[in-house]
Amino acid sequence: MTFNPQRRSPGSPRLGMRGFVVQGTSLTGGSRSSKTFKPKKNIPEGSHQYELLKHAEATLGSGNLRMAVMLPEGEDLNEWVAVNTVDFFNQINMLYGTITDFCTEESCPVMSAGPKYEYHWADGTNIKKPIKCSAPKYIDYLMTWVQDQLDDETLFPSKIGVPFPKNFMSVAKTILKRLFRVYAHIYHQHFDPVIQLQEEAHLNTSFKHFIFFVQEFNLIDRRELAPLQELIEKLTSKDR
Repeated sequence: MTFNPQRRSPGSPRLGMRGFVVQGTSLTGGSRSSKTFKPKKNIPEGSHQYELLKHAEATLGSGNLRMAVMLPEGEDLNEWVAVNTVDFFNQINMLYGTITDFCTEESCPVMSAGPKYEYHWADGTNIKKPIKCSAPKYIDYLMTWVQDQLDDETLFPSKIGVPFPKNFMSVAKTILKRLFRVYAHIYHQHFDPVIQLQEEAHLNTSFKHFIFFVQEFNLIDRRELAPLQELIEKLTSKDR
């Protein structure tokens, strides 16, 4: 399977942050009318996360994704990871929402990323022993679980002065690892519909942003990225 990554033109509209869709936009895709898989959240204007969002939007507008993912001077790493994690949830939410008609129990009876990689679902709470399920069911479990984590104020505090828990980074890493699997499934199993829907540039830009971010802060183990390693190298080789 061959992927042909494309760059967005410099003047293209861009996507939002932290479950945080600002006026219907998000950091790498612009104002989109496509359906979403799960409901999105709005970042409250005037909050610190909103200021971080505006900073990220401005930096992304420069077209330099390597620079855009760097921790802004004087900012808290947990806060930065939190804001971006919610944004990636929103982006993947939109992207998967565009191809749900193609991802069915019949077309995707297992959650896979090509012939070598298959994922079984467990959340450690409701489902403790990994279960084999279809891709749409797995992604529904996954996105619902991520939503629950993002909605938990003890994990993702939105109020100024409320500290992040000691296990925050561990939770964020698990969220990002699982969100990667949705990208991997879309690329391996649904890339043709993505091209037909003219979403290829949007998908590639979103994924490249995601990869630069997790690489910058070592948030996903390299072996977890193996299903898309060839694509990752192709997308990032020009920016080293």
